[in-house]
Amino acid sequence: MPGGVNGFAGYPSSFSPSGDRLLLSHESSVEPGDFWIYHVSSRKSKQLTYSAIASLNSVPRSPSQIISYKSFDGKTISALLWMPFNLKRDGSNPALVLPHGGPTGQSGDYWSPRVAALVSRGYICIEANVRGSTGYGMEFQKANYQDLGGGDLQDEVYAAKFLEATGYVNPNKIGITGGSYGGFMTLMAIGRTPDIWAAGVEMYGIIDWMTMLEHEDPMLQQYEMSLLGDPVKDRAAYNAASPITYIHSVKAPLLVLQGENDPRVPKEEAEQVVILLKRDGKTVDAHYYANEGHGFEKRENQIDSIRRTVAWFDKYLKGTN
Repeated sequence: MPGGVNGFAGYPSSFSPSGDRLLLSHESSVEPGDFWIYHVSSRKSKQLTYSAIASLNSVPRSPSQIISYKSFDGKTISALLWMPFNLKRDGSNPALVLPHGGPTGQSGDYWSPRVAALVSRGYICIEANVRGSTGYGMEFQKANYQDLGGGDLQDEVYAAKFLEATGYVNPNKIGITGGSYGGFMTLMAIGRTPDIWAAGVEMYGIIDWMTMLEHEDPMLQQYEMSLLGDPVKDRAAYNAASPITYIHSVKAPLLVLQGENDPRVPKEEAEQVVILLKRDGKTVDAHYYANEGHGFEKRENQIDSIRRTVAWFDKYLKGTN
């Protein structure tokens, strides 16, 4: 099988009745997901479906590369890095830090139309598996307990420092964007470390963990408390981890994208962000997608959200409309 993310794809079994073939899924940062047949005896594979449209096949796509860097406390952080083609190493290029969801998620060599679009337009992108991510042991996964937006945010800041150290990136042209917990991290970043970021795009992120408790379902309430503790006894941890605590320090222009029917992060979270930033006279814009939940499922909304994201960063990182 080619490099990327491969997995079993059949149900209830990925094996053929004779047991000599496997149905597998495959995707990578340059290939949308497809099905493959793997022949057990010959150890050879053959692509079964072709999801990429013709126009995508004709365009060179920058593959991700795995890198690592040291964070503020010496921890080694693994990350995926995308480098656009034909960049000058003159410290002039824009870049984006892409915090993943979770926080117990993991960045991998998956196909992402959003990342592909940003990289194709000249943005160097880095997506780090910061402390709290899965795949690096339980100690690492629990390293952000009662410290959401603390050490893990510093890991994102040090991702920006890594980009600057490459010699390709203008430190005044670094943006940040993510969804869900990545949206929360975007809000924390521009509020708690405002001098690092020149622009932000946050999607369905949390601004206040206490208001989240009021609106989310019981399962998510338990998950939140497993990360931050008891909301009464550990109120200080909730306050320290809430972007609303730092919202008045925001400097970066912010675009907010939100589904109107989000059951996980209700749109009230996004509305709070917009109201507070407008009240402070900050640069903020928002778009709410009707009949969308936690993430954007409709093709037209996926395309629209990508276009809005690209246009926002083009305006505030490249100075173009």
